Order: sequence, then structure tokens, then C-alpha cells
Amino acid sequence: MKNEPRQPNGERYDYIALCLATNDMLEDVMRKGVQPDLEKLAGWEFRGCNTPEYAVVLGIKKFKKGFYRDGSTGPGRIQGYNVKIKQNPLGDPWIDEMKGSDSFKFGWYNVYPVDLSEIDYKYPNAALINYDCDKNFKLDPTRMLRDYLVQVYPDNPDLYLGKAFLAFGPVRVFMSWFILERSNRSSLA
Repeated sequence: MKNEPRQPNGERYDYIALCLATNDMLEDVMRKGVQPDLEKLAGWEFRGCNTPEYAVVLGIKKFKKGFYRDGSTGPGRIQGYNVKIKQNPLGDPWIDEMKGSDSFKFGWYNVYPVDLSEIDYKYPNAALINYDCDKNFKLDPTRMLRDYLVQVYPDNPDLYLGKAFLAFGPVRVFMSWFILERSNRSSLA
């Protein structure tokens, strides 16, 4: 495809290439990516990588995002959550932290296409991951997160790029980039 994102060497991006890309390269991918089909996200967990170096220090370099549908948010919307992952090297397997017999889930969110009439409309080609949802307690700092998510290539429903912002009233402050790749079925599917 003529306008699809490419690495400087002309190759298509894969998961690792995106994890190692510069902010300018990721911005290009974000602008050229396509809006995800929410039905292809629902029922799955995706291994994730936060790109900034400070993510290693904070213990959030590796994570998973899960997506599911329970019907509580209406048509054209799905729900999701984050899974805490053991922080081993990037090339090693993603191992879920456990809470009892299930993975440790936190940071719940709603997912829906970007709506140009709302405050979070920076990337109209994206889906919005909005953490300001009732599953998070009122003082949970994750409620301030707003993530834009694009599918990197129209023909690859397994690779996604996200851009995270913190919401302070009407102000949005860029926080980080993250990469997602399909991993396993969600236990909430």
C-alpha cells in the first residue's frame, strides 16, 4: 500500500521494530494507522510494551491489555483491562502476575471509536481507550488515562500502536507510546 507506515529501511514494522522506533517514527505510524475493528479485539489479550525507558524503572515495561464485551456500554463499544506482567527481558515470555487462580487485572476501561464531538478527538482514525469508567474506584489515578489505539496495517489485525495521555480537565498531556500484539484469549470472553 502506498501510504502505509514503513521503517526507514522500507520494511514493514513488526512488534519489535515498533518497540524500538523513535517517537517521530511512531507518530507517523499513528497517523497512517487504521481504526481497529472492536469485534476483532473483543475476547483477546494482547502483550504490550511501553516504549519509554522510565517504564523499566516503574515496573511497567511489559503488560497485557484485555478486551471483552459484556453489553453494559451499548453498541459499538467494548470494555477492557490491564494485566500485571512479570518484568523480565523483552525477548522473554509474558508471564501474568496472579491474584488467586486468575491473572491480576486492573486499570479497567471502555473502548469506542473516536468521536469528533468529544474532547478526545486528536486521532480520528483511532479507537479511544477511556479509563474514566465505573469499574475503577473514584480516586484511582488510572481514571486519568486516555489512550488512542490504531491498527498498524489494515491486513494485520494482530498488531497495534497506542498513544497514552493523562487527562487534567480539558488538558491532555502526552505520556507514552505502547505497542500491542495479539497473545491469548481473554478469561472474560
